[in-house]
Amino acid sequence: MLQRLLEKLEMQAGGQDFTFSVVVADNDAEQSARGIVEAFSARSLVEVVYCVEPRKNIALVRNKAVAHARGEYIALIDDDEFPVTRWLSRLLQACTEHNASGVLGPVRPHFAEEPPKWIIRGGFCDRPEYPTGTPLSWPETRTGNALIRRTVFDQLQQPFSPEFSSGGEDQDFFRRAMETGATFVWCNEGVAYETVPSSRWDRRFLVKRALLRGRNSLKHPEGRLRLLAKSVVAVPVYVLALPVAALGGHHQFMKCLVKLCDHGGRLLTVLRLNPVTEREM
Repeated sequence: MLQRLLEKLEMQAGGQDFTFSVVVADNDAEQSARGIVEAFSARSLVEVVYCVEPRKNIALVRNKAVAHARGEYIALIDDDEFPVTRWLSRLLQACTEHNASGVLGPVRPHFAEEPPKWIIRGGFCDRPEYPTGTPLSWPETRTGNALIRRTVFDQLQQPFSPEFSSGGEDQDFFRRAMETGATFVWCNEGVAYETVPSSRWDRRFLVKRALLRGRNSLKHPEGRLRLLAKSVVAVPVYVLALPVAALGGHHQFMKCLVKLCDHGGRLLTVLRLNPVTEREM
């Protein structure tokens, strides 16, 4: 997937509008990505910087990438994703036209093999999209597909907080950036696709991810009591709704179960019960 991403980045058209380089931050002490990067660099005109963050922490590896990035803008994309050909130019255009601190684009699922019908019907791999130019609040943000002005990073002492080692570091970053006055908008033309392996169709994966998401949501300083109060009410409601949801098909049952685990993860955290401590890839 990293090889594919580098090839897609090589195809990004800049022309006289902009130039770009690539930073690959390897979160593996064994440097498993080095060979791929070196082979690509040997034949490509695109400058690629390779760096390693051996500590298993998603926030630290993002900080490592940002620290090695150059230029007035920093684009973020994950190694299991790949962008459309004019991805960078469309993000840049939207950012300048709307005078924003940064823009985010859609991440749509790409299935290497056909998934079960209940996955599609339930929309478990779909993410919200908005009209281009829509202002975003921090709960609507993520770093899987974003272009951000460097000045935003410069205003934060540490862009991504290591406390969010297993997820949620992106929303925390955008929340703190917005507190400094930064504004972010949507660019629906700057599309990236995320490869969804069959392991993510597993019911166990969906449940564990929801429990972890619920736990990480309480790390944000804003609205904790409100979230907990909501979950106290929601958990018994979703428990009672499970048998009814099952009548609507397996996809409805799983949607209800995932919602239950989102809220249950918060309550388990308050009780100091953490059945999931790190996210599965």
